[in-house]
Amino acid sequence: MESALDLLRQLITSPVVYLLLFALTAVDAVVPMVPAETAVITAAVLVSGDVPELAGIWGVAALGALVGDHASYVIGRGGGARRLARLPAQSRRRASSEWARRALYRRGGVVLTTARYLPGGRTAVTLTMGAVRYPLRSFLLFDAIGAGSWALYSVLLGHFGGLAFQQEPLLGVLTGLTLSVAVTGLLELTRRLRRRSRRRNAARR
Repeated sequence: MESALDLLRQLITSPVVYLLLFALTAVDAVVPMVPAETAVITAAVLVSGDVPELAGIWGVAALGALVGDHASYVIGRGGGARRLARLPAQSRRRASSEWARRALYRRGGVVLTTARYLPGGRTAVTLTMGAVRYPLRSFLLFDAIGAGSWALYSVLLGHFGGLAFQQEPLLGVLTGLTLSVAVTGLLELTRRLRRRSRRRNAARR
């Protein structure tokens, strides 16, 4: 087992691994089932606290996430915008799209930077922002913040998991992944509770 872990540690510094991390974090924007976060956390655990390697993993993950988000935005801006434009003026779907447009223009930055922590949220938001033609310059700014913070969050999970379990690196990986799932689940639960609270308040009015 130890020899296998040593081999993994050597492989993790290979340029091929950085390319793989970049590809996974980019594709995850369009195909949410890709285990991008798992790959970043695992890589951070295996470098055993090496600061330059951690910085490299963070940079590659953030850049991949940024590129993937913009690809999703472009897809939404192409096909999604055309479909929205063809909706009947008085239809419910047209009204919903106009509501989404107004909501994103008011709070788009917050939505974009936090949606990536929710299952499937990153893809849904970036596609929608493209479809409603959210300003690209603002999208780039807020997406850079979101991608950078997400990559840092994933690297730190792996890093501290690796430091705490240097004698049991596999346990460190499992701990990092568990924390990731727990935080994501907590955020999703908070979102649902807030939505339920808003519905109750609206019903009382």
